[in-house]
Amino acid sequence: MNTDQIGKPANRVDGYAKVTGQAKYAAEFNAPDLAYGFVVNSAIAKGKIKSIDTSKALALDGVLEVFTHENRPGYIWGDKNYQDEDSPPGSPFRPLYQNEIQFSMQPIALVVADSFELARYAAMLLEVEYETAAFETDFEANIEKAYEPEEYKSTPPPDPRGNPEKAFREAEFKVETEYAHPSEHHNPMEMHASTAVWEGEGKLTVYDKIQGVENSQNYLGKAFGLNKENVRVISPFVGGAFGSGLRPQYQLFLAVLAALELKRSVRVVLTRQQMFSFGHRPKTMQRFAVGAASDGKLEAIQQDVFAETSRFEDYSEDVTIWPGVLYQCDNVQVSHKLVGLDVYTPLDMRAPGGTTGIYAMECTMDELAYKIGMDPLEFRLKNYAEEDQSKGKPFSSKELKECYRQGAEKFGWEKRNPAPRSMREGRNLIGWGMAHGAWEAQQKEVSVKAVLTPDGKLTVGTATADIGTGTYTVMTQIAAETMGMPLEDVTFNLGDTSLPKSPLEGGSWTVSSVGSAVKEVCDKVKQTLFELAKQADNQTFGNATLEDVTFSNGRISLKNDTTKAVAFTTALKQNGGKPIVEELTTKPADKQEKYASYAHSATFVEVKVDEDLGTIKVTRVVSAIAGGRIVNPKTARSQILGGMVWGIGAALQEKTVMDNNLGRFMNHDLDKYHVPVNADIHESEVIFVEEKDDIVNPLGVKGLGEIGIVSVAPAIVNAVFHATGKRVRELPITLDKLL
Repeated sequence: MNTDQIGKPANRVDGYAKVTGQAKYAAEFNAPDLAYGFVVNSAIAKGKIKSIDTSKALALDGVLEVFTHENRPGYIWGDKNYQDEDSPPGSPFRPLYQNEIQFSMQPIALVVADSFELARYAAMLLEVEYETAAFETDFEANIEKAYEPEEYKSTPPPDPRGNPEKAFREAEFKVETEYAHPSEHHNPMEMHASTAVWEGEGKLTVYDKIQGVENSQNYLGKAFGLNKENVRVISPFVGGAFGSGLRPQYQLFLAVLAALELKRSVRVVLTRQQMFSFGHRPKTMQRFAVGAASDGKLEAIQQDVFAETSRFEDYSEDVTIWPGVLYQCDNVQVSHKLVGLDVYTPLDMRAPGGTTGIYAMECTMDELAYKIGMDPLEFRLKNYAEEDQSKGKPFSSKELKECYRQGAEKFGWEKRNPAPRSMREGRNLIGWGMAHGAWEAQQKEVSVKAVLTPDGKLTVGTATADIGTGTYTVMTQIAAETMGMPLEDVTFNLGDTSLPKSPLEGGSWTVSSVGSAVKEVCDKVKQTLFELAKQADNQTFGNATLEDVTFSNGRISLKNDTTKAVAFTTALKQNGGKPIVEELTTKPADKQEKYASYAHSATFVEVKVDEDLGTIKVTRVVSAIAGGRIVNPKTARSQILGGMVWGIGAALQEKTVMDNNLGRFMNHDLDKYHVPVNADIHESEVIFVEEKDDIVNPLGVKGLGEIGIVSVAPAIVNAVFHATGKRVRELPITLDKLL
């Protein structure tokens, strides 16, 4: 029985439940007398609703109610009551609040009926008369109206250092360029859904698709004036989210509103098309002016960012922090302005700001390296950052040079002919490109509870989420190894507001934050268990301390004589038949403030471009990752592979198309919104570089959810240039841009 778990490629502990259909998602929880709501969305982008005729829908047998702004109940409508844990500055959208239309596909009604089919049919019978108003959704046409927000959701642009304008003027080699990133939508497999179960006497149990159940609970409490004890939110499984589940979406509000008013359980599920009616990666344009000396040393970096936001909230991302993190340069100036449009507020999407900012910066640096006549990898080594210059802090650990070495060696980078259009295979031009990236390694405050029962079984729980990343499995491994128990004797619970508090699952901080708390609470259980073991067999342990014993295979034994041992179950008998229960809260250590902590990546890509047709195939990707201690190589590799696939999509396929005549995203389904399929993915290799970090958190781990994507798209763009000699500066790279 092996109880060494951390670092082992354990299978997912929830895998069997998922493949057999036992794992339930938000729209799969049933309740007696369940009703179904269907959302009606606006047909215009801006204006007012003059009237909504609901009579034809209400005349149908089985239609229970149609909720609109005209008959919605008098709940608490102040805008601060609709702010949530992930809200940007501003006034959050309030469903059915008034007759004003703020964006296309705004929810304007909820039809509730005895069946989903009937609710959907009845929704088609509503007759809505609008008064239209002029709207603006054209990003490029409004860039000159960009503004600096009073408050940034993200990190404000770092202060300038040195004299970047003078340094740029005097630099021997210069590049001035613009890079554009389109709007993108998350498109998780599971659509957003909420099942609000009426428990009677004003109490609800709500099953919600969310990346943090407490965010939904707090949101509902403020919006409806509900006490926390009257609304329990549960989300045991999330079928992908990528940031779309950080904020409570409007189906949650509508399902709960209907349940409270009808005193009946109600489910609301959004359609795939409706998934395009809220939140997206914002369209962004970046202007760079960079300069270097003849030896490749960076002398100036100037970056000006323009990104879209809604009219009612100021959404921003960490687009401008990367020059200080990834390159050594003494003359840097950055800015970040917002372009207000008549759209829904953008939303965090896998590596928000990093995916966008690193893409543009790494392509610009590739341009500069070519202009100097320097190998792109050599250029990055020349300008290697030993500290985060924006914060003036050293890195807690950084094995990026080893990522370069191992990645380049595996890829065969030394065989690269540096000249564009110099490598070919038949009609295909071959291109090799590279880029590097980083993502912040954070630890958040977490509360956790552990219960060790008299039969020797351990249950650990906190309200965190598992969005498909493997949280259940990794936390089970951490608890099992800390306690010296087999995986099958440990259960980890999550996704329930009845459990101790935990932050949203996002930002790649879950293993760092929750994992550290799990380790600490298990250490506390061990201390209590050891005291009971000494009571059970004082002769064996005598004056031994916790440092003198080892916990393994469900036994406590002396390190210097493992034959002297006490089983957990024997020790637990001293507790009078009661379990050991420990609960605690962990926070980041003070010493972390003195350092900058990041995971790092180096990605090497091969593309083949058909010279006649312009079609691009990504034939090889090697990503070397320095992500601290790897708890589970199998789930960790899956995270990086997922990021690599998404990076291919971002570079070559993904774009949500706005029709500025209608103010609406037009390709709002999986037929027209293109993402990679199996045939698009070829040889992909993940390398985990050994990295020890005693500062970042007690486990020495760094998150992997986002570091896997940030350097992939720029490496592909750089490879396409190497293949074709053509620099495409607007994603995605489509045939028309190459030919």
